Amino acid sequence: MLEVLLVDDEPLLLESLEIILTMNQINVTGMAHDGKEALSILRDRHCQLALVDLNMKGMGGIELIQRIKEEFPGIRILVLTTFYDDKNITDAITAGADGYLLKGSGKDAVLSAINGIMGGQNVIEHKVMERMAALLKKKEIPETNGDLMSELTIREKEICMLVSQGLNNKQIAERLYLSEGTVKNYISSIYDKTGIHDRSKLIVSIKE
Repeated sequence: MLEVLLVDDEPLLLESLEIILTMNQINVTGMAHDGKEALSILRDRHCQLALVDLNMKGMGGIELIQRIKEEFPGIRILVLTTFYDDKNITDAITAGADGYLLKGSGKDAVLSAINGIMGGQNVIEHKVMERMAALLKKKEIPETNGDLMSELTIREKEICMLVSQGLNNKQIAERLYLSEGTVKNYISSIYDKTGIHDRSKLIVSIKE
């Protein structure tokens, strides 16, 4: 059974999430109200996924994500927050978040995101993805790995731009009249050339 830690400073939300997850055969291994409490729980109990709010008193979500990835690299992290401003999005994903979901998304979206993340996907809310794409267009994202695009072929750059628009592999394949397997191969090549092996981090790192 999947073991999940809930981290949020809103008691009612924690209780609601616990009920939803339990009803769907997901075990809530603990509930924390800030990052410090969350780390204490993780050191004592088994956990595979943490649902983390960003804005909390004491140790907030960004620092917690960094600490979890350093101390418990095998734990996946889904951000569940009301904030999708430029700084929170880029900071959370750069820190290592595997998914970013808004609190108003509904229970089905939360459950779907959990399944996606545990299946090895990076799950980004549509509104958040739109914001990330807007950041790319305005070229507001700081350079972190030199000129990431310089080593890419024209086709690879084209695929990068479609990834930044939130398209998945199937949608990219349909847009470019390629097979989905070919798109996967191109993305693997992009990962190798840029040194980034995470779709969401690639989105916030590339420039046009």
